Amino acid sequence: MCGLGHADGAPSNMAAAGSVPLAPASAREAMDMVAAGLTWLADADMASVPASVQADCLRELERAKSVHVAAHARVLRAFDAGNGHEDDGQRSSRTWLMWKTQVTSAAATGSMGWMRRLRAHPVIATALRDGRVSVSWARQICDWTDQLPEDARDAADAILLGAAAGGAELADLANLAAQMRRRLAAPDDDGDADDGSDDRYLRLQTTLDGAGKLDGDLTSRCSEALEAVLDALGKKTGPEDTRTPRQRRHDALEEACRRLIASGCIPDRAGQPTQIQLHISLDDLLRRMGADSPHPGDTDPDRPVLPGPAAMPGDECDATIVPVVTGRVDHDLLDKLTAQLTSRTPWSQRPAYDPGVVRDLILANAVALLSGPGGLASVLRTGTLPKPAASVSLPLDVGTATDTIPPHLRRAVILRDRHCAAPGCLQPPSACQVHHLRPRNKGGATKLTGLILLCSFHHLIAVHTWGWTISLNADGTTTMTSPDGNRVYHSHSPPTVAA
Repeated sequence: MCGLGHADGAPSNMAAAGSVPLAPASAREAMDMVAAGLTWLADADMASVPASVQADCLRELERAKSVHVAAHARVLRAFDAGNGHEDDGQRSSRTWLMWKTQVTSAAATGSMGWMRRLRAHPVIATALRDGRVSVSWARQICDWTDQLPEDARDAADAILLGAAAGGAELADLANLAAQMRRRLAAPDDDGDADDGSDDRYLRLQTTLDGAGKLDGDLTSRCSEALEAVLDALGKKTGPEDTRTPRQRRHDALEEACRRLIASGCIPDRAGQPTQIQLHISLDDLLRRMGADSPHPGDTDPDRPVLPGPAAMPGDECDATIVPVVTGRVDHDLLDKLTAQLTSRTPWSQRPAYDPGVVRDLILANAVALLSGPGGLASVLRTGTLPKPAASVSLPLDVGTATDTIPPHLRRAVILRDRHCAAPGCLQPPSACQVHHLRPRNKGGATKLTGLILLCSFHHLIAVHTWGWTISLNADGTTTMTSPDGNRVYHSHSPPTVAA
């Protein structure tokens, strides 16, 4: 690789100095050869070799980094295109990298960035594969040419790489890129001025003890708004205020967030906006309560219990449910009741009506008689009230919006889990929903030990669509099992090293 022999001058057993190593026959064999070569160098006694050999190794290792980035991006691109992350129940290739290769969020984001960058810059990808440009210079060239029209990027990449191969320094390349940008720039248009919105981002990372690190790129408008808040709340409060300027700005941000939360202007449901309107007819409502149908002769076994489109799997786990009861006039029942009360039988020959019987008869049928577009309530309303109250019909009853997960339980779940409880996933609570480990329609209790925090992917896709199961262990850890039972992952043990 770099002409380094053994300390005693004998060549290594991999390949003689200057010889071409054998080509691998498979991906596994290629990875074994890479690992063997780097391990050999890591164990070698580098202090015993001449400085020229050390210099050769450093140059070749830098070239190896370039080749590694190109190879990694190529493999990752194929893995991502085939949705390989789904086989392990992960939401994206980025989260799979974090979990299965045990890299940080920033490292996984960087790998995904190189995958997309080299897809858009094939000339740079080839140069990295051939070891003709360093990783850092390749990134800088891509950043420069990304500012050019898309149809000019490949040519610009080739020009800058050629200049670099001819001995140009990084500053020379920057000047050359600036010249190309000026020549290829579109006419000024005040309405299309670049405000940096395409590159905006904000990232908050937290440690195990809850401390956070915030970084990002803000647009000018966002920066001005934040600066105004920090200036207003970050002033010294008096001579006793010994905080540094940076400490005051930190405390100003915390105070701004506290005031925003106290104002009641943000949702109190951990970012969960789901609302389900449950429409049910009076007949179905009575049937579900075990009462007889108010419709005589109604024996239809196929009458839907809950008409209308059903909620998607998982939607009812953590949602606000608003019940709406509707009804209609049963004219057959009305005729029957009228006949009973207006029989032509002489009063002297009619059976004596017990007041309690009459009362029960009226109560049992009053709702059916009064509700619906043709019911008495609707007739009175439409005939006496102005629009829009005199509309065609109104629901019989709209219940109070009810959270399936009480706010205090949601907060307890968030404090316990801190992020998505699926093994390998670190999505924050604001991107998560509370999931019943045992479905409520199967007797699942709404209690702390029966709930876990899951991101929308693991909740709605992995669990309710793909059929993965997640269990909560006694020590607070979780275990996730694939539908076929062949893959089991634990949040409390390191994942299997990616092959």
